[in-house]
Amino acid sequence: MIGLISVIVLFNFIAFKINKRLTGNQILHIWLITIALQSNFDVFIDLKYHGYRYFTEGADWKGILVHTVLLPPVNMMFLNWYPFERPIIKKISYLFFWVIAILLYEMMTLLPEPWGYFHYG
Repeated sequence: MIGLISVIVLFNFIAFKINKRLTGNQILHIWLITIALQSNFDVFIDLKYHGYRYFTEGADWKGILVHTVLLPPVNMMFLNWYPFERPIIKKISYLFFWVIAILLYEMMTLLPEPWGYFHYG
């Protein structure tokens, strides 16, 4: 839980402090779409197929933090820094950087409690 709370604070601070491109309307849409799609995805992968879980098996209250305040700022950062007006090689490099960053972050979430909170099924 310590790891989750610390990255929630860090990601939200970075997403809102460094945001220069996204409007309030776009931020609201990013948050709502992220929450809706992630919840839908987790219903199948987590609850039906037991592919992965947050904290405990099945639905839990702590998992709401992951869906509502952890994932949307990450999407904000991704879209805020995306090189829309750059050549395709810059866009591919940007995606490659994000894939590496996400893999490193996932490795950190697999640490034992209280730092990690993610488990494979």
